[in-house]
Amino acid sequence: MTGGGKRLWGWYFFDWASQPYNTLLLTFIFGPYVTELLGDGSRAQAVWGYGVGAAGLIIAVSAPVLGAIADRSGGRMRFVALFSVFYVIGAAGLWLAAPGDFPLLVVLGFFVLGLIGMEFATIFTNAMLPDLGPRERIGRISGTGWAMGYVGGLLALILMLTLFAESATTGKTLIGIAPILGLDPEMREGTRAVGPLTAIWYLVFMVPFFAWLRDVRPAAPVPVARAARTALPDLLASLRRLPRAHPSLTAYLASSMLYRDALNGMYVFGGIYAAGVLGWSVTDVGVFGILAVVTGAVFAWAGGHADDRFGPKRVIVAAVAVLALVAIGVTQVDRATVFGLAVGPESRLPDLAFYLLGATIGAAGGVLQSASRTMMVRQAIPGRVTEGFGLYALAGKATSFLAPLAIGITTDLTGSQQAGILPLVVLFTLGLLVLTWVRPEGDG
Repeated sequence: MTGGGKRLWGWYFFDWASQPYNTLLLTFIFGPYVTELLGDGSRAQAVWGYGVGAAGLIIAVSAPVLGAIADRSGGRMRFVALFSVFYVIGAAGLWLAAPGDFPLLVVLGFFVLGLIGMEFATIFTNAMLPDLGPRERIGRISGTGWAMGYVGGLLALILMLTLFAESATTGKTLIGIAPILGLDPEMREGTRAVGPLTAIWYLVFMVPFFAWLRDVRPAAPVPVARAARTALPDLLASLRRLPRAHPSLTAYLASSMLYRDALNGMYVFGGIYAAGVLGWSVTDVGVFGILAVVTGAVFAWAGGHADDRFGPKRVIVAAVAVLALVAIGVTQVDRATVFGLAVGPESRLPDLAFYLLGATIGAAGGVLQSASRTMMVRQAIPGRVTEGFGLYALAGKATSFLAPLAIGITTDLTGSQQAGILPLVVLFTLGLLVLTWVRPEGDG
């Protein structure tokens, strides 16, 4: 393997290492487990919405400043290392989510810490993308990274379902065995192991990242302390000039703010929704997750090639339109009806319909995330890529409280998880409208 090949593969391994936080904790294992512990799907959906929204506010305030500091001082790798510590501690702390006297606020605090670590580490890793290959290949590089992330998440999910996560009723894993390592099913130690497993997975698979990647230093780096003092004033001045000097970048940040918020809402609440509305167990949601992750991996890779051929804007438009329709479809599936068709209490049609919707979410979501990362490279101001991805994180998080909060409030007011999903349709639609002002190649 050449040095350049090692550097590229090292970058790919970040997606592989970090994806289980999304797959195992945000969506398919830990979220539904919290629903089981609380015994109320609507309450779990509302509480989790408030917690994830709080994490988003912290990320939104800090991300652009940290990006500006990194652009001026260099040292993206040290920022990745710092926030990797947050990731590992936050994930490992989820072991405390024991049944009985469930310490909800403590567990939510660890969850938020790990989520902040993952998001910040991702900012600095994404900013390395323009240095990994020529412009005409950035789409497939981004798509391959996302595909690797999905495959890593899939393998971690299979490992969790077959060897650790036990059913609440049988105490057995998906393949009918007790959790390995002598973990106690009655105390749900198999399912609670998802936190430490995610932390260990990250530690092991980040080794190639740190071994094979090196920083590309800025032409005239400044000390971190000086960069920190000047970063915020310079950033505020840039933000004031942004709509006039960089209208396409401004429009893209606004559009992605809306549709990525909606997509994250789908990911965060998909498992909780299935558990509350369809009565799925953690293992049921896990099987659903395997299907969604497989389609995500395949379509992220294929979407990367489509990105290079057709441009990221066209790919984004198609993916957002599909996701808006899927969000509508999700609200039309419950135990009694499927798209307006009444079904019996023993019917498997609601489950099959939700599997199909989940596969579509995985496919379109994989394509959308890969193409959005590529589009940010095209829109970013030259020489300020990390700051650009900090703004991208700000755009993704400045209103990241909006979808969880809207879902939480709507669910609280209506008492219906189905009605609580409808704000996502509005966000996807608004994102499409704003995208019409984005120039495919940026502001030039």
